[in-house]
Amino acid sequence: MMFGQIRARSFASKAGLCALLGSTALPAYAADVAGRVLDPQTGAALPGATISAAGRTAVADRDGMFVIRDLAPGPVELTFTYIGYPTVTRSATSSDGATIVEFRLDPPSGDTSGGEIVVTGQRAAERRALQVKRSSNAISDTLNANDVGKLPDQNVAEAVRRLPGISVANDQGEGRYVIIRGVNPNLANVTVNGQTAPAPEPESRQVKLDDIPSSLIGSVTVVKSLTPDRDANAIAGQVDINTLTAFDRTKAFANARIVSGYNTLNSRSPYEGDITAGTRFGPDRTFGVVLSGNYSSRPIESENLQGSSNWGTPTGASRALPDDYRLRDYNLNRTRYGVVGNFDWRPSSDVSVYLRTLYSTFKDHETRDQSRIEIPVTYATTNAAGVTTQPTAAQQAVNAAISNGSTFSGRGTRFLRLRNEDDSTFSGELGGKFRFGGSELQVEGTYSKALKKDPLRSEFSFRSGSTALTGLSLDLADTLFRVNTANGTPYNSALYNGYRVTYDRRRAAENLYQARADLTIPIGVGSDSTIKLGGKFQQTDKSNNRDFQQYSLGSTLAATGAAGDDGSAIYDGRYPVGPRINYDQAQTYYTVTNPAARTQSASDAATSVANSLVNDYDLSEKVYAGYIMGTFTFAKLTIVPGVRVEHTDGTYKGKAFTATSLVSQGYNVSNSRAYTDAFPDLTVRLDATDRLVLRAAVTTAIGRPDYNLLAPYVNVSDTTPNAGVVALGNPNLKPYKAVSGDLSAEYYLAGQGIVSIAGFYKHLDDPIFTVGTTQGGTFGGTTFTRALVTQPVNGDSAKIYGVEANLQAQLTFLPGALSGFGVSGNFTYTDGSSRGVIGRAGSVRNLLQSKYIGTAQLYYEKYGLTGRLAYTYRSAYLDTLGTSAATDQYTDENNSLDARIGYSPVKRFTVFVEASNLLDSPWRRYQAVKTQLIENERYRQTFRIGVQLAY
Repeated sequence: MMFGQIRARSFASKAGLCALLGSTALPAYAADVAGRVLDPQTGAALPGATISAAGRTAVADRDGMFVIRDLAPGPVELTFTYIGYPTVTRSATSSDGATIVEFRLDPPSGDTSGGEIVVTGQRAAERRALQVKRSSNAISDTLNANDVGKLPDQNVAEAVRRLPGISVANDQGEGRYVIIRGVNPNLANVTVNGQTAPAPEPESRQVKLDDIPSSLIGSVTVVKSLTPDRDANAIAGQVDINTLTAFDRTKAFANARIVSGYNTLNSRSPYEGDITAGTRFGPDRTFGVVLSGNYSSRPIESENLQGSSNWGTPTGASRALPDDYRLRDYNLNRTRYGVVGNFDWRPSSDVSVYLRTLYSTFKDHETRDQSRIEIPVTYATTNAAGVTTQPTAAQQAVNAAISNGSTFSGRGTRFLRLRNEDDSTFSGELGGKFRFGGSELQVEGTYSKALKKDPLRSEFSFRSGSTALTGLSLDLADTLFRVNTANGTPYNSALYNGYRVTYDRRRAAENLYQARADLTIPIGVGSDSTIKLGGKFQQTDKSNNRDFQQYSLGSTLAATGAAGDDGSAIYDGRYPVGPRINYDQAQTYYTVTNPAARTQSASDAATSVANSLVNDYDLSEKVYAGYIMGTFTFAKLTIVPGVRVEHTDGTYKGKAFTATSLVSQGYNVSNSRAYTDAFPDLTVRLDATDRLVLRAAVTTAIGRPDYNLLAPYVNVSDTTPNAGVVALGNPNLKPYKAVSGDLSAEYYLAGQGIVSIAGFYKHLDDPIFTVGTTQGGTFGGTTFTRALVTQPVNGDSAKIYGVEANLQAQLTFLPGALSGFGVSGNFTYTDGSSRGVIGRAGSVRNLLQSKYIGTAQLYYEKYGLTGRLAYTYRSAYLDTLGTSAATDQYTDENNSLDARIGYSPVKRFTVFVEASNLLDSPWRRYQAVKTQLIENERYRQTFRIGVQLAY
C-alpha cells in the first residue's frame, strides 16, 4: 500500500481570503500544494511530518496540515518522512488555488499481526512525540494523548515526570509542580493552548498541574531552550499543554472511560469517569467541535510522623536531639472535574479561526488529627548583643537524660484541623491563523481566571501542663524515632485542657488578560527562510484576602465530650494516635452548650487582626513584549537568531499591621516596580545525517519574584510561643536573570526509537532563596521566645549544569510475540551552587535541585494485550536554607513503581488494571543528615480497574 490521495476539497481562493480580511486583491504568486498527513488506520493527524518538494520543506502542524508555496504550477513530487513509517515519494499537482489534499501513510512497520487485533496506543504516541521532537528547532520533549493517562497518572504533573530531566514536587502522594532540570518550578512558564495559564495559589506564580485532569489533555510539550517568540519568563523552560481539536481526526470520534479502585491504607475506593467526543460538520466539513468532560473522586489517607526542624546537640547531651514529636493522620477526599470545549472553523488552507475553552475544578477536603509531645531539651541562646547563655545545671541534666534514653516529663497537645479548599480555573481563547502571499498572521486574545477559596480552615487544640505527661522516653534507634510511655499518660483525655481554636478563611483570585500577534514572512521566493515578528500584552490582576479568628478555650478535652479514642494507630501499629478530637462535638460545646468557655483575649484579638491583615495583598502587573527572529535554512543547517524585549510595570499593595490596626483597615503599603529587559537568543540545528540531529542554543530569560513576596507579607502558621513558624515577604526582591547554553545530539533508530544526549548550563544572577533562622520577636502581632522565621532573599549568582541521556526502542526485530516489547529510559545528572546568600559564606546548594533523576519503562503491545511497568527515581534536594549546613532542610530521595495491564478482546474496547506506588515510597524530609528526621509520610498502594471504549 502506498501513499494515497483520499479526497480533495476546494475552498476559498486567495482572492476570497483577501475579501475575508478586508484587503484589496493580492498580487499573483506561484502555485502551492496544501494537504494533511494522516495515519492510515485511525485517520489521526500526524503532526511534525516532514514534506519536501523541489528543494522546499514544510512541517505539518498539530493537525497534520502543511502548505508548500512558491512552486511551479503543475505536477510536483512530494516526499513524506515520519518516524516509524516508510518514506515514500508521490505525485501531486500544485496550483494557484487553496486546495487541501489528504494523504494517508503506509502502515508503520511492526503494526500488523496476521489479522489479529492490533494495539498501537503506546507506539503511536511515541511516534508522534518523536516526530514533534525531531522537527522542532528548540530542544523539547512531548507526551501525546495516548500516552498521558496510559499509566495511573492522576494529573498532568504525574504524566510529564516520565520525560527526561523532569521531576515533580508532591503533595499527599500526588505530583503537583513540575521541576525542569532542577530549577525551581516558579521559574517555569505553563501555557494552555499557547497562552500563559493562571495560578490559583496566592503564594507563588507556579501553576498547580494537579488541578488539570490528565484525561482532558491532547498533548504536553516541555520546551527546554527558548526562542524569542516565547515568553521570557521561563528560566526553567516552558510546559505547553494543548487540548484536542476536531481536526486531529478525519471523522467523528469518541471515547469513554470508567475506573474504580481500592486504596490499601484507608480501604476506600477512588473512582473516575471521562468522555470525549469530536466531529466535523457543515459545508465541506469545515466546522469542528470537541467536547470533553471528566470527574474523579480520590479518598486519600496519609500517615505522617513529624520530627523536628531544630535538631541540635544541647549542652549536657551526648548526641543530636529533636525538640518535637508529632503524629499526624490525614484523611481527605480530592475531587476533580473539568470540561473542554474547542470549536474550529477552517474554510480553507489559508484561514483558521478557533475558540478554546477549559474549565477545571479541584476540591480538597481534609481532616487532620495530630498528637504532639514537646521534648523538653534546652539549647544555649545568644542575644542581640552576642552574649551566650548556657542551660542551667538542671536543664543540662534533663538534656543528658533524654539523650541516653532515660525517662522525662513533658507537655502534650492534641489538634484537629478541618480544611476545605476549592480551586477553579477557567480559560477562554479566541484566535485565528491567516495565510496570505506566503506570509502567516496569527492573532489570539485570552481571558483566564483562577480562583482559590478556603471556606474553612479551622483547628481545635487541647494541651496538657508542661510536665503532665510522665514516664516518657526517647527511642532514637530508628530514623523513624518514637517517644515511648511507661504509664499511658499521653492517652488520658482528662489531662488536656482547652487551649485554642482558630477559624481561617481565604479567597485568592487571579484575572489574566492576554493578547498577542505573530507575523511570519518568507524571505525571497523558493526559500524556507522566514522572518517572524510579533508582540504580546499580558496583564495580571491578583488579590488575596484572609479572614482569621483566634479564641482561647476552657474545659478539659474529656469534659467537652469531644474526646474519642478508637485505639487506632498508624504505621502498622507502631504509633498509637488517640485520643482524637471530634470536631462537631467540640464546636457544639463551645458555641452552644458552654459558649462562655470560648473567649478572645487581647492577645487573641491582636493575633486575629494581624493575620487577617498581613496576608492580604492586591497587585496589578503588566508586561509589554515585542520580538523579532529569523529562521534561516541552508540545506541541512538552520539558524534561528532573534531578540525579545519585555517591559514590566507592576503595583503591589499590602496592609501594614500596628497595635491600632482594625480588621476593616484598607491597603496602606504599596510598592511599584518598572523595568525593561532585552533577551537575545540564538539557536542552531544541523541535520547531520538522515538520522542524526544536532542542536545548540544560547538563550536568555527572566524570573520575576512571586507576587506575594513583593508585598509586605507576614504569615504566622504556628503560634506556639517556643516553636512558632513565621514566613515573611520581601518587597525589595530583584528578578532572576539567566543566560543558558544547550547542546544536544539525537540519533533516530531505524524503524522507531531514539538515542539522545543533551548538556546544559545556566548562569543566574540574583537567585532567590528562602532563608530560615531561629529567633525570638514579634511577628504579625504574636510574640515568640523562639520561632522558625523564613524569608526570601536575593543571592549574588547561581549556576546549574548537567547532562541528560534518553533511550527509546521498539523491539520489533524480535521473533513472534516478543516483537511486541518496547523499552525506554532516561537519566539526568544536575549540579550547581549559589553564592552571596545572606548569612552563608562561600557557595551553597541550589534549592529543589536533585542531582540524579531517572525513569525506566518496559511495555508490551500485541494481540490486543498491553502492559506497562514504569519506575521513576529522584534523589534528595535542598528545600529550605538554614543559617549553616547543619540546619539546611532537605526532601529525601523518592522512587516509585507503577504498572498497568490491559486487554482488548474486540476492537475499540479495553479492560485494564492499574497499580500505583507499588514500592510504598514515602515522602520524607530531614535536617542536614537523613537520621535527623523532620517529616515522614506514607500512602501505601492503590489499585484500579476500568474499561475504555474508543470509536
